[in-house]
Amino acid sequence: MELRSWRTWLRPGMLIKRWIILIMSSVVVISLGLAMGLTWAYRNFYSSLQETSGIVRTLTLQFIPHPYRELLLIGFGLVALAVGLMRLSEAVLGPLMSLMTVRQPLAQIVAEHRFGPTRPELNVVAIGGGTGLSSLLRGLKHENISLTAIVTVADDGGSTGRIRREYDMPAPGDIRNCILALADDELLVNQLFQYRFEKDGSDLKGHSLGNLFITALTQTTGSFEQAVLEFGRVVNIRGRVLPSTLDNVTLCARFSDGTEKCGESNISSYGAPITEVYFDDGQPEAYAPALEAIVNADLIVLGPGSLYTSVVPNLLVNGILDAIRWSRGTTAYVCNVATQQGETDHFTAADHVRVVQDYLGEGLLDFAVVNDNRASAAVIRPELNVEAVFDDGGRPVELPTSLVSMDVISDANPLRHDPAKLTAVLMDLARRPRVAPRVPTAQIPERSTIS
Repeated sequence: MELRSWRTWLRPGMLIKRWIILIMSSVVVISLGLAMGLTWAYRNFYSSLQETSGIVRTLTLQFIPHPYRELLLIGFGLVALAVGLMRLSEAVLGPLMSLMTVRQPLAQIVAEHRFGPTRPELNVVAIGGGTGLSSLLRGLKHENISLTAIVTVADDGGSTGRIRREYDMPAPGDIRNCILALADDELLVNQLFQYRFEKDGSDLKGHSLGNLFITALTQTTGSFEQAVLEFGRVVNIRGRVLPSTLDNVTLCARFSDGTEKCGESNISSYGAPITEVYFDDGQPEAYAPALEAIVNADLIVLGPGSLYTSVVPNLLVNGILDAIRWSRGTTAYVCNVATQQGETDHFTAADHVRVVQDYLGEGLLDFAVVNDNRASAAVIRPELNVEAVFDDGGRPVELPTSLVSMDVISDANPLRHDPAKLTAVLMDLARRPRVAPRVPTAQIPERSTIS
C-alpha cells in the first residue's frame, strides 16, 4: 500500500504544488551539501588560507552578524530564483503560447486544465443588429459571462442584399459585424473581413470580404447556421452569434399616410412616421438555439440599434416573445442616444420605450436604460438631421418600466454608446434580484429544453 501511494504521488499530471515542493527540496538539499563541503574545506585548509583570511572573511560575509548573514543570502537567492524561473518560462513557453489559437493567460489555461473551465457568472443574451449591437458586444465580451447575440437577418441593402437575391440565404451583414465585434483579435480580423472591394467594373465591387466568406461557408457546409458557427470558430469569438431565424425574410413597414414599403433599405428613406413593421410572409419560425438561450438567460438586452429595423424585427419572429415571457431573467431595453433620420425623427426616450413595449407586450420589459449626459446635444450639427435623446425631466416615468438614467455615451463620439459604460450599467442590472416568472410556473418549460 505504501509503495502504491508513492507511485500515485509521483504520477504525471497538472498537480503543480507537489513538483514545486520537490524542486525546492532538491535545491535545499544541494545547498546543504555544498555548505557542508565548503565548511569542511575551510576547516581543513584554514592554515593555508591564513594569509588571505581577510578575503575569505569578506567572501563568506563573516563581517555580518548572525542571523542577518543567512537572511541576506536567502533573500538574494529567492529573488534570483524567481527571476530565473520567470525568464525560463518565457523563453520555453512563449513560442508554444504564440502557436495557440485560444488567447488566454497561462494561469487561466493551467487552472482550467486542473479544475475545469471557469463557470460563467451570468447568462446574457443581447438581441438586435447593426452597429448598436456590435458596440454593446465589444464591452460585454470582457465580462465573465456566457454571452449570446441574437441578430436580425432582415437587412437587404448593399452587399448583403445582392447576396440574398443571388443565393437565397439570410442576410449575413449584421451577423458578420457581431462576430467580428466578439473576435479575440478584433483589430486584425476587422481589417480583413470588413475589407470592401471598390474597383470599378468588378463584379466584386461593394462586397465585403466577410459577407463573401459567410456565403462561401454556407455553400460549403450546406447551411447558413453551420456557416455562422464556423466563421465564429475561425476568428475565435468570445461568445455565440445566432440568427433570430433561418428564413429569408423581408421586412415591411406601414406609414402614417397609409403607404406600405417592403425591404429594410426602403423603410428609412420614405420619410413619413412609421406606424407598424411586419414581415411580408407572416411570422418566420425562430432558430431553436436562440430560443433556448433566451429561456436560460439571466439578462436579456434589447438594443441599442435602429428601433424599427434592428430591434423590433427580432420580436416579430415566432417564438421570441414566448421565450422572453418564459425566461426568469431580467429584460432591459437600451435606448438610442440619438434619433435616426427617417425612422425615429423627433422621438423622445419615452417614444422609444413605448414602441418596444408595444411589440413586447405588457409586463415583459423590466428596465429602460436612457442616457442622461447632455454632451451629445452640443456636437449635433443641423445638417445631421438627428436629435439627442435624454431622460428629459423624467418623462418616461409614467411608463410601466423602471427607468435607469446614466451617462452611457462615448467621450470620443457622443452620438454613440460607450461599450464600457454601458456594460457596467447592464451588469449591475443583471446582478439585481430575479424578477418573478411572467407566466404561471406550470407553463414554463424546463431550462435548456426548448427545441
